[in-house]
Amino acid sequence: MRNSSRTWLDRENEAFAAGVAPGSLVLDAGAGDQIYKKFFAHCTYEAADFEKVDKPYARSTYVCDLAAIPVEDARFDAIAFNQVMEHLPRPLDALTELNRVLKPGGTMICTAPLQFEEHEQPYDFYRYTQFGWRHLLGAAGFEIERLDWMEGLFGSIGYQLETAAKNLPSQPGRIAPGLLGWVGLAAVLFAKLSFPPLANLFYRIDETQRFTGRGNPKNYVVIARKPPA
Repeated sequence: MRNSSRTWLDRENEAFAAGVAPGSLVLDAGAGDQIYKKFFAHCTYEAADFEKVDKPYARSTYVCDLAAIPVEDARFDAIAFNQVMEHLPRPLDALTELNRVLKPGGTMICTAPLQFEEHEQPYDFYRYTQFGWRHLLGAAGFEIERLDWMEGLFGSIGYQLETAAKNLPSQPGRIAPGLLGWVGLAAVLFAKLSFPPLANLFYRIDETQRFTGRGNPKNYVVIARKPPA
């Protein structure tokens, strides 16, 4: 099952990269396996990551804490900063450092979850509202050009349905004591069978357009700019 968040992450990063001038120097901050590198083929691409989570990494240009990147001031024309903020114990320190290494007038794409299960333990610390983004980016010296839901409500609900189907218990005694546990088991089994195809349908709907009229997103996407000198 491919959730629509991955589709929107690719679309947002591809659109951001298309607006970066050819030959620009780009930093992928917290790059992991560098899945967005392909969008910056027209640029000079560098990557930074601390490489401490037990997962695959592509070779980073800088293996470092994002609060202490070993480069000079104003080195980069643009920064990609995707799905990293939740893993930083001191997010403001990292944002301030990204502001330092970005050229005046340079831009940065940021994404991070508002609702998502704990992952990459023990390096999972926070979730971010739109107001958290505004506060932290402003404190770090950035101006926000755009702040939007990354996926729409259907994508958020699809994720909740998928997660529920995976995690609901299937033993009566773990649902409720006595007869209620057996009655609950019937409902749980129905959910485990019906939620995955419903989640998949909601993901496909979300990929066509983002419904943002009510509810909450799963992630926010932000385009921020360092003010000109």
